[in-house]
Amino acid sequence: MWDSGTRSPIIPPMQPRKPTRQVTLGDDRVGFVRIGGGKPDASGNPTEPAPVVCQTMTAGYTHDVDACVAEINKLAAAGADVVRVAVPERKDTEALKEIIPQVSVPIVADVHFHFKRALEAVESGVHKIRLNPGNISDRAQVNEVIDACKEKGLPIRVGVNEGSIIERRDKQKRKEELGKYFAGHAQGHLLALMIAKLEEYLDIFRERDFHDVCISAKSMDAAFVTDVYREISERFDYPLHLGVTHAGPKETGCIRSIAALSGLLTAGIGDTIRISYANDPIYEVEDGLELLYSLGLRERTGIDLIACPTCGRIQVDLFTLVQDVRSALASEIRVPMKVAVMGCIVNGPGEAEGADVAIFAGDRRGIIYVQGERVANVPEEEILERLLEECRSFQTKVESGEAELGQKVVEIVPPDPIGELGSGFDKIARGDVEKVTGVTVGETG
Repeated sequence: MWDSGTRSPIIPPMQPRKPTRQVTLGDDRVGFVRIGGGKPDASGNPTEPAPVVCQTMTAGYTHDVDACVAEINKLAAAGADVVRVAVPERKDTEALKEIIPQVSVPIVADVHFHFKRALEAVESGVHKIRLNPGNISDRAQVNEVIDACKEKGLPIRVGVNEGSIIERRDKQKRKEELGKYFAGHAQGHLLALMIAKLEEYLDIFRERDFHDVCISAKSMDAAFVTDVYREISERFDYPLHLGVTHAGPKETGCIRSIAALSGLLTAGIGDTIRISYANDPIYEVEDGLELLYSLGLRERTGIDLIACPTCGRIQVDLFTLVQDVRSALASEIRVPMKVAVMGCIVNGPGEAEGADVAIFAGDRRGIIYVQGERVANVPEEEILERLLEECRSFQTKVESGEAELGQKVVEIVPPDPIGELGSGFDKIARGDVEKVTGVTVGETG
């Protein structure tokens, strides 16, 4: 049978992960998720860094139990390691008692404004608490939450956001802080303010001898997020939760988020991530995982699909084909096979040779290869079904031990563009190319 040892090796990050304390959340039923690692635990035992964790947050109301359970389970099926839920009211924390037994991932309660929601969430069986120093700052209240979590063995994330870090109730204090914020280099003052708030808050945790803490410091400015996380990574040894807040819709938010997170992760900074969109959170999970896969920070599951960009050489409806392949195989393929869908004979052979299953197309036809071995030459209308068939068959062979991922068998020779995949005869007639001593010479423009 196929085992995970046959998967492609994880590529080391550009810089080693920074050692951090390790926290664990979960229970025997949903399983346990570790965040961070590399530093000795409280008993002095070494800890191995855990894979970077991908999390998201539900978009619906927590007190709508059935809808919340369905959403959490959908996100878990998409690959979310941890799911966070909002608990603004008591009815939300009460709902956790019904929600948690029906889901399969650890649940974090997102607490703002009232510390009692944290205490209620702890009693309802939540696996982790998120506190915002900008909204819950009373030391006695924070102590109550710390003590409740300590008793249950639950970690706490301390998360500061650009939008909530500046005082808003005390107008005079807000004026003073805003004055500092806008004096000189605004970003430098905001960074200093975030760090000061974190240090002040974390002092409370240290005084209570509570160290199961994650920290985050988010902004909508990707460059600022990069700066602030680099700074807090130098100052603190707690695991870091990375994210760009208020990132916007998926179309632009993905760029804003990746601009910050990829640089931090390749610098060895970050233990858990959330990509935030004003959209269905399923996209947050998909894009977060793809980021981690692409950087070699998580072992891929399912297909690694590559395809041509747009160009004037494509001679089939490549873009529809790519989406159809992705949709069809998303729920069927479990092994991390590389699938290449290429639209012409220029780059197609090289990518086909490096893929487990591949197709490259020519004049309304496609040649399909499995690990470098040609298995079919089919007309365009048959490409999709034959490619899917070969992917399914190859997965069966991998799982039974008959094949291994990432193995190349032969070198693929590019076909003559005037041959079976080309439309070369028409091009010669138009004078676009000429055939000289059996060698085809293409356009040079």
